[in-house]
Amino acid sequence: MQGKRILLGITGGIAAYKIAFLIRMLKKSGAEVRCIMTPASCDFISPLVVSTLSGNPVGIEFWNKQTGEWTNHVEYGLWADVLLIAPLTASTLAKMTIGNSDNLLLATYLSMKGPTIVAPAMDLDMYQHPSVKRNLLQLESDGVSVIPAESGELASGLEGDGRMAEPETIFTALSSFFQQTQSGRLIGKRILVTAGPTYEAIDPVRFIGNHSSGKMGFEIAKVLLAEGAEVVLVSGPTQQSLTHHRLEHVDVVSANEMFDAVKSHWESCSSGVFAAAVADYKPKVVASSKMKKSDVDPTIELIKNPDILAWAGQNKKSDQLVVGFALETEELLANGRLKLKKKNADFMVLNSLADDGAGFSVDTNKITILDAHNKQTEFELSSKREAAQNIVEYLIKSIQ
Repeated sequence: MQGKRILLGITGGIAAYKIAFLIRMLKKSGAEVRCIMTPASCDFISPLVVSTLSGNPVGIEFWNKQTGEWTNHVEYGLWADVLLIAPLTASTLAKMTIGNSDNLLLATYLSMKGPTIVAPAMDLDMYQHPSVKRNLLQLESDGVSVIPAESGELASGLEGDGRMAEPETIFTALSSFFQQTQSGRLIGKRILVTAGPTYEAIDPVRFIGNHSSGKMGFEIAKVLLAEGAEVVLVSGPTQQSLTHHRLEHVDVVSANEMFDAVKSHWESCSSGVFAAAVADYKPKVVASSKMKKSDVDPTIELIKNPDILAWAGQNKKSDQLVVGFALETEELLANGRLKLKKKNADFMVLNSLADDGAGFSVDTNKITILDAHNKQTEFELSSKREAAQNIVEYLIKSIQ
């Protein structure tokens, strides 16, 4: 923790009194600590105590009414190695998920260049409420790390989940975070990931597409980031979201747009993981206005889209690795081997719609990896997060 710059955000919960102990621990470990308090938090812990323990002025308002000086939330975001919000109340949680910036802490969160970690604290009924659970999931989807609340005696007199993690637990989580970012096996590597479907326009209203949710590609990007890589994520239309200071996110719609994005970034990347479900065909002619229903059945002539995976395989340098994906409905291994050779990929991740729990728009996957040396590795049905970890582990071994 020596020399690490920690920006501590304190919100208006009773657990705020514990933050004095956390600040002392961080300072003793050699970390630099700056604090932002919401106006409500000042009722639970004195800004004077926080300022004295941290050794720095405390940010509370956007501007000092006595001096007229503006508090620069952007500067806070640029200074910090990590933003830790503890305690995180249900109110601040909800505002974070919708991008509300009605106080200095929230504006700083939206300006952060580095990662954010939160430690929720609320009564057990609030912590179990569907809206709070949904907001926590959204926050994690946005790339925020959550230190789960613990079970114990609560301020209401009840006992159960909702108690903020103890300062020692939060300190350990921060230490682990810095150890992970320093020891990631892909530090210095820039990796391209494609995700989601592509939509090929028929007219301004209709399109040809598929059921890909983008979950697999986004989970792979998350694991790569956790291993210290810089990631270029080229994503077709999807409900998934991800933010990170080492992530460059490129949104596209069609196969041609994805192809252009891949070509523009491929030279700077050491590997490519091509998880997107790219449409093989597109209409030869796109109608300029909505096609009206008539008694005559329409005929749509299709032409091939560019083969992005094949292009990457043909244009890879000796130190670049290409990872392809193949979703099959039959002859999984035979079709996988053919595609591996045809695309000149280094290994291919296979899954089958015939396997329960695998395929589009589900949270699980069952994969088999085939490499260029005809080695076959099968994995059991798992969450897409675990599948992503297996794929990245295979990639790391291939790089080494």
